[in-house]
Formats: sequence, C-alpha cells, structure tokens
Amino acid sequence: MAEVDILKLSLNPVDMWMNKWFLLTAGTYDDCNMMTVSWGTIGCIWDRPMVQIMVRPQRHTYKYTEKSDSFTLCGFPEKYRDELNILGSISGRNGWKLAKTNLTLKPSVRVAAPSYKEASLILECRKLYFQDIDPNGFLDPTIQDNYPVNDYHRIYFGKIVG
Repeated sequence: MAEVDILKLSLNPVDMWMNKWFLLTAGTYDDCNMMTVSWGTIGCIWDRPMVQIMVRPQRHTYKYTEKSDSFTLCGFPEKYRDELNILGSISGRNGWKLAKTNLTLKPSVRVAAPSYKEASLILECRKLYFQDIDPNGFLDPTIQDNYPVNDYHRIYFGKIVG
C-alpha cells in the first residue's frame, strides 16, 4: 500500500459511506474494537482534512472511541463484504469477533488505533472534537425515525493524519 497525500486523495465519499462502508477501529493494536459504519462525512473543517464518524452509546466500540485519541477508517474491496457484515452485526462484548473473519490487524503508521492488511484505503485519524446529536436541531422530523429509542449518536471529528 502506498501513502497518498490527503490533498491528492480522490474518492467518492457518498459511494464509500452508502454502498461500500468503512470499518471503524478504535483502541490500540492490543486492545481494540471495530464496527462497520455507513454514516459519516469526509471533508475539510477548521482548515484541516477531516472525517466525522457517528457511534451510538450502546455500541461496544463507543467505549474504545471515548477513551482513545485516535481511530482508523478502512475501506475494503467488495470481496470483503461478508467480513464487514459480520463485524457490523456481532458485538465485541462477547468475544474477539475479528476471529470470525479473514481480516488481519496491522499497526497503523501515525496513530495507536490499528488498521488492516486487506484494506484498500486506510484513513488514520486523530480525534479533535465530539458532539452529541441534539434532537432539538432536527429540522426534518423524519430524522427522528432513526432514533425510536432516543439513542442519539455521538459525532466524533477526526483530523486525517495519514
């Protein structure tokens, strides 16, 4: 895998989030958890290349994202779709769910959160800010349909550092 200057990275972020998904991993190589994510953004905030990820408080990955100063977002070729489905549907509370896949952890270059040998895209991110979703800000009332039990996401802003 070759490093690409983030200013030269070319991808379709809507397609990545909606159709291909990312694997979010937080923690360290020795103690981490991962989950498939399909909601988020990639862009520029505060004159920095940034991503925004969303994690519900009941997800096991939430505690790792809370205590970590970094996370990775990894994109994969389509042949790994089954692995992403597994990692998005099984909780890490009940065991090492990565063992149920053909994915291999590897240390990241610039952050403590690990990445994956099989990834075709790795975004290494340093957390800069978080904000809980406030339903009082919903201008379209149908957004609330995503939260039938009022379990609003926490949004994390991560500077892309590699």
